[in-house]
Amino acid sequence: MATEAAEFVLSMEDLREVTAFAEACAQEALEIFEAERPDDTRPRDAVNTAREFASGGKRGKPLRDAAWAALKAAKEADGAAAEAARAAMAAAGAAYLHPLPNATQVKHILGSAAHAARAAELAAGDDRAVGDEWVTKAAHHATPVLVDVLKRYPVAPTGGGRIGELTRLLDAALRR
Repeated sequence: MATEAAEFVLSMEDLREVTAFAEACAQEALEIFEAERPDDTRPRDAVNTAREFASGGKRGKPLRDAAWAALKAAKEADGAAAEAARAAMAAAGAAYLHPLPNATQVKHILGSAAHAARAAELAAGDDRAVGDEWVTKAAHHATPVLVDVLKRYPVAPTGGGRIGELTRLLDAALRR
């Protein structure tokens, strides 16, 4: 019977790189949320908090609070706006990637990109080609450090509907 490898080390630089990637992906989807809910700043606050951490800020309660607030905004929105808010939530949550060799952790690395891609395709009338294009664009945001961190984990897990599909598409592209 195969066993999973032991926990490994993630440096603060690794976490900042993952968060910077997630923040860049979520940033691109913010306008989708804000077009529907212009007075709700929670997703933008989450993205800004992620950017602050990625730029050298502390990893603490403000990140967690911003992620939860963006998730609440997602639950109060519909369709594309909800997915854009989830991208923002994932950006703030990316700083809490765990050093566990578990495929579900890949969602912490690539979740923001997948939700942003889904937001874009829903905003385009559920055009999957648009989501696929966003995944390709997200791959261009990836740095060698991000790809190195991603490769420490097993491939993205199965399931998860279209978000899972977009995650696996990006995962495969970055591992090539």
